[in-house]
Amino acid sequence: MLEALVSAFFVMLDPFRMGMLMAGVGIGIVVGILPGLGGLMGMALVLPFLFGMDPYAGIAMLVGISAAVPSSDTFPSVLMGIPGSSGSQATVMDGYPMARNGEAARALGAAFSASLIGGLIGAAALTALVPFARPLVLAFGAPELLMLTILGLCMVGVLSGSRPLLGIIAACLGLMLGMVGGAPAAPEYRWAHGVVYLFDGFSLVIVALGLFAIPEIVDLLARGGTIARRGSGLGSGWMAGLRDTMANKYLVVRHSLIGVLVGAIPGMGSSIIDWLNYGIVVTRASDRSRFGKGDVRGVIAPEAANNAREGGVLMPTLLFGVPGSSAMALFLGALLIFGVQPGPALLRDNLELVFVIIWSLALGNVFGTIICLALSKPIARLTFVPFQYIAPVVLCIVIIGAWQETRHFGDLLTLAAFGLLGWTMKRIEMPRPPLLVGFILAGLVERYLWMSYSIYDWEWLTRPLVIAIAVLCVVLMFGGTVMKGRTLRATAAPTSDSQSAPQSAPQPTAQDKPDA
Repeated sequence: MLEALVSAFFVMLDPFRMGMLMAGVGIGIVVGILPGLGGLMGMALVLPFLFGMDPYAGIAMLVGISAAVPSSDTFPSVLMGIPGSSGSQATVMDGYPMARNGEAARALGAAFSASLIGGLIGAAALTALVPFARPLVLAFGAPELLMLTILGLCMVGVLSGSRPLLGIIAACLGLMLGMVGGAPAAPEYRWAHGVVYLFDGFSLVIVALGLFAIPEIVDLLARGGTIARRGSGLGSGWMAGLRDTMANKYLVVRHSLIGVLVGAIPGMGSSIIDWLNYGIVVTRASDRSRFGKGDVRGVIAPEAANNAREGGVLMPTLLFGVPGSSAMALFLGALLIFGVQPGPALLRDNLELVFVIIWSLALGNVFGTIICLALSKPIARLTFVPFQYIAPVVLCIVIIGAWQETRHFGDLLTLAAFGLLGWTMKRIEMPRPPLLVGFILAGLVERYLWMSYSIYDWEWLTRPLVIAIAVLCVVLMFGGTVMKGRTLRATAAPTSDSQSAPQSAPQPTAQDKPDA
C-alpha cells in the first residue's frame, strides 16, 4: 500500500501529467467563476479531448477541474451575491454582506484557506479509507454491486432539490435513454427503430453537453448584459481571513469531516452539504446575532465542507463504481473511456491509479487556492465582461466537443435535442443531474442484474449484504428526505433575506463599515 502511494507520487511528477493537472485547475477556476456552470460542465467540455491521452494525465486533468471549482465559485458568491454553483449557495449568506461592509478580501481569504484545508482533509480521508475498504470491496459480488447501484439511483432521485418526484422521473428517463441501442446480454437493438446511428446508443459526452452547457448559454444570452450585475471592491484584509480560519480550526475540521461523510453517500449532491453545514454552525454557535449580516464562520463552515466533499464523493465512485455525485457520474464515464473499470477490479489491479487520483485531488486543491489568491483582482474583473463576447467561444467548444465524438451529423442533431430537453427541464424546474446519473447507471444496472440472475438465479435476493443494502436504501430515502426538509425549513427565513438584500439594500455608507 505504501509502495503504491509513493509510486503514484512519482508518476504525478511527470511534467506532462503535472501540466495537465494544472490545466484542469485553470479550467476549473474559469468554470467556477461563471455562475451556474460548475464542475460538471467543465468536465463535459474537456472530455471529448481526452480520447487517446495518457490515462494518468487525462484523469489528473478531470480531478484538477473537480478540485478547483469549489474554490473559485466563491468569487461570484462573495463579490456579487450570486452563487457560483449549487455548492456555494450558503456562502452568499455571510460572504456577500462582508463584501458590502468592505471585507471582501477577508471573506475570500477565509474561504480559500478553509477550502484548502477541507480539500486536504478529504484527500486524507480517502487515503485512510483505502486499506480498510479494500478487503470489503473485494468481497462484493454482482448482487451487492447491483444493490449499490440501485442505492445511488434512489438517493439521486429523491434528493433533487425541493422536487423529489421530478427527480425520480428524471432518473427514470435517464435509465430509459441509457438503454437505447444494443442490449448487454442479448443480440438485439432497443428503441433504435432501424436508425444505424442509434445502434451504439447515445454518447455520454453529447448528453452531458446538451443537458448542461446549452441551457446555461441560452439563458445567459437571453438575459443579456454581463455575467455579474453588480459587484464590490476587494478591499483589504487577506491575512485577517487566514487568521479567522486558524482561529476556527476545530470548526474547519468538524465541517470538513461532515462534508466527507455526506459526500460519501451516493447522490446526496452538493446543494444539501453547504446548507446542512451552515445550519449546523448557526445552531451550535453561542452568539448568532451576526449570521446573515457578515459572520466569517458562515463562510468558513460551508466552504470547508464543500471542498472536503470531493474526497467523499470519490469513495463510492472508485470503490464501488457508483457515482457519488452528478459530476462523478461523468468522471465514471471518463474512467470507462480510458478502459478503467471502477470497483473491486480497480483496487485489485490498479491501486497505483487510485493514489494518482488522491494525489491529484490534494495537489489540485493546493494549486487552486494559490492561483485564486494570486489572481483575485483580474478574476473579479472578468465577471463584468459582456457575456455575448464569451458565449461564441464556449459554444464553439461545445459544438466541437460533440462533433469530435463520432464526426457524424447525428451528433449535432443529438446535441440540439438534448439541449432542448435540458432547457425545457430547467424551465419547469426539473432537476437535470438525476437524468445524467440514470443514463450512466443504466448499463451497470442491466449488467449486474443479468450477472446476478445468471450466477445465483433468484437466490441472490436472500444474500445478507443485499438485504442490508436494500434496508439502507429505504432508510436513506426517507431519512434523507426528512433531513433535507428540515434543513430547507431552517434556512428558509435567512435565504429570503439574502435574496432580497442585494436588490433593495442601499450601498454601504461609512456608518455601515466596521471600525478601523
